[in-house]
Amino acid sequence: MNFSKKATVTVLSVALIATGLAGCGGKSKTDSSKGHVYFLNGKTEVADQFKALAKKYTEKTGVEVQISTSSAEEMDETMASELAKSEPPTMFSISGYDDFTKYKSHMAPLQDTEVFSLLNDAGKTNAYRDGKNAYTLPYAAEWYGIIYNKKIIKDYCSKPYAVIKSDADIKNWDVFTKVVKDIQSHKGDLGIKGAFATPGLDASAQYRFTAHLSRIPLFFEYKDSNTTFKPELKGTYLDNYKNMIDLQVQNSPTPATMLSSKTSDDIAGEFALGEVAFYTNGVWSYTNIRKNKVADSDIGMLPSYFTGIKGEEAYAPPSIYDAAWAVNKNINAADRKATLDFIKWMVNSDQGKSVLSKEMGFSVPFKGFDNAKYQPDNPITTAARQWETKGKKPLRSFAIPGMQWEDGIGNALVEYTQGTKGWDNVKSTYLNVWKSEWADNQKATGMLPKATKFED
Repeated sequence: MNFSKKATVTVLSVALIATGLAGCGGKSKTDSSKGHVYFLNGKTEVADQFKALAKKYTEKTGVEVQISTSSAEEMDETMASELAKSEPPTMFSISGYDDFTKYKSHMAPLQDTEVFSLLNDAGKTNAYRDGKNAYTLPYAAEWYGIIYNKKIIKDYCSKPYAVIKSDADIKNWDVFTKVVKDIQSHKGDLGIKGAFATPGLDASAQYRFTAHLSRIPLFFEYKDSNTTFKPELKGTYLDNYKNMIDLQVQNSPTPATMLSSKTSDDIAGEFALGEVAFYTNGVWSYTNIRKNKVADSDIGMLPSYFTGIKGEEAYAPPSIYDAAWAVNKNINAADRKATLDFIKWMVNSDQGKSVLSKEMGFSVPFKGFDNAKYQPDNPITTAARQWETKGKKPLRSFAIPGMQWEDGIGNALVEYTQGTKGWDNVKSTYLNVWKSEWADNQKATGMLPKATKFED
């Protein structure tokens, strides 16, 4: 998903924690001659873990590490304020290409640093660039697509009316649609409320369709054009986008006219309580699913986000690398070295790797994390990753222009599902706002994503 745009359940006020000082009882000694690190973090859900890492690093090295955390909703305001200070953040997190364009003037090129060389190939590919320079370090690889309840599917497959014998038979769009519709028609016998979790279009839930599903037709149009960016689209596969929207609307527990009233928590609850078989979301949704009625062993993810596009069955679940670190270029040499050394320690030490992967739950795109010891204990991540090891091709999530585009699509989807406007309005919004927002971005920043040869 576009990670920064997901609803944040816990909103933390911005709080500066001086590790080794106020944050740790004043027990750790710091050496100002070694520079200091000030990290502006945008992930409230892992604020405590970053504080703990900072404390360990200060105890080990004597380098002062400060952590300031802001909620996603407040991050733009916080970032602008903190970057304008005389002692600004030495590193900060961003979440997507729109953040990159906003804050690139503060970012140091990183392609020649040791920490950049520690990224794996996928991490390097997904670093944000302008010309020859790479400015970000992706730190969380995520996957999204069609999560499913193995227990419900197994129960369905035992029925005489089932159209498949096991979940392994769900290999393409045609089979998938038959299964969904058949489960919906027998929901009473199966003891569930619907085949799909509600395709909610509340502001907290619509990102699944505006920032995630929307990238599937984009990927295949880029593939056809042998490019990784187009400022203007044809919309070749937007009817396939409609296929998946319609399938969920018609086979969920909620009437189409009520979709905008369902929040992300409502929808996660439907899956977590075992009320539906399928749920479109990403690996991050595990936090809302675990410790409910669905056992970890019963959580799976289909190998592709099926929409009916020819050849889509060859792909793994879509991956996204929006969450990234940047280093402030407007800091002195000592603070720059201290910051790069801190990042290196987080991604290269046993302590750092364990916290990032196990305690924070990230699948980290740096070398040395590609083994079970340093992978998150998240069954959705495990299910998603397995498909590439089985030979499915990566399905990359390319940059989207920003919230104006996402909000426009979301509003058009609400009108479509409520019946006040047709699908052509969704298509025209998708295409026209894409073109206008990229043009606005280029006018404001002088930048567009770099178009390169499509690698499949």
